[in-house]
Amino acid sequence: MPVLFQPCSEGQRMTGATILVVDDEEDILELVCYNLTEQGWRAVGVTSGEDALRQARSILPDLLLLDLMLPGLDGLEVCRQLKSDAATRHIPIIMLSAKGEEADIVTGLELGADDYITKPFSPRVLVARVRVALRRAGQPPASGNAVVRVDDLVIDPGRREVRVAGRLVKLTFTEFGILHLLARRRGWVFTRGQIVDAVRGTDAAVTDRTVDVHIAGLRRKLGSYGAYIETVRGVGYRLRDT
Repeated sequence: MPVLFQPCSEGQRMTGATILVVDDEEDILELVCYNLTEQGWRAVGVTSGEDALRQARSILPDLLLLDLMLPGLDGLEVCRQLKSDAATRHIPIIMLSAKGEEADIVTGLELGADDYITKPFSPRVLVARVRVALRRAGQPPASGNAVVRVDDLVIDPGRREVRVAGRLVKLTFTEFGILHLLARRRGWVFTRGQIVDAVRGTDAAVTDRTVDVHIAGLRRKLGSYGAYIETVRGVGYRLRDT
């Protein structure tokens, strides 16, 4: 199937963002492209993994919406190849997946995908998640020593201090490491394995199974800000992008 170049609707203005959509179900492809172009974005749709790689390398889109279940080259392999290529590894990837494919979602995130949307999905949710991903891609991540602020939550890695509305919150070494990881990449989903890898060396006892315990401790100590740490069912955690 040829690449679909969806024009903007009458009265819409192109924003400059180009989004590559990959899905072998033509009705879903058309629905996604329509909703994206209604926002003024340029949507390019393809139906196979092979075409996805060719187009990604050719047009270098600002974002990729990638279905996991594709004929031939599947979404996971597309993600792996793009993230291993210096020319395309910067492209944010949001995976599209059926709810029962949690293991594939985890694998995709560990390969470098940024987020996922389950099918069936709300077009409004799709647009909101795309907008967040585009905004996030345009912002460099905080450096390792930079103070991170999330409203009244302040994380100071230099002092290894966390304050909520000026109140000092006492965290364990591992709790601080997990919170700092999530806060530096707000909105990004981290698997338990990624969290373990990030804090490895600071606490040899932290494992996939104990991550949930540390998260529970963080939520309790952060009070109302504990709700900012969201559970992504079957995958891991993220800090809500307000």
